[in-house]
Amino acid sequence: MNDPEIERIMREKMKKLMQSNIRIVDINGDNMHLLLSEKPIIVDFWAPWCAPCKYMHSIFERLASRYGDKIRFARINVDENQLLAAKYEIAAIPTLLLLIDGRIVERVIGLKGENELDGIIRRYIEE
Repeated sequence: MNDPEIERIMREKMKKLMQSNIRIVDINGDNMHLLLSEKPIIVDFWAPWCAPCKYMHSIFERLASRYGDKIRFARINVDENQLLAAKYEIAAIPTLLLLIDGRIVERVIGLKGENELDGIIRRYIEE
């Protein structure tokens, strides 16, 4: 097949398929044990009505696609999981926590750029 239009469509579909494989786990009361991972985990505390959280989600997805094999990525909706938000003393969103063995090693409050978050993640992973 040498049809450029078909090849373009196939590339777009493959790109969408690859993007859909991004692994970001939604944490709630039923699976909160995942936060106790020996592998570093970065958790995004967010809410659907929060505009900066929506912007942060696209950054979070790109970071997950880049580092998902070295660090786990998770999200906690603070409206649906108020007890978890209280446990981790979340007072503002978006807030990102980086945990190792269930301990908070880094707390990032507010909207941050991709480069800043990339630098934080790189400090805790082995390349």
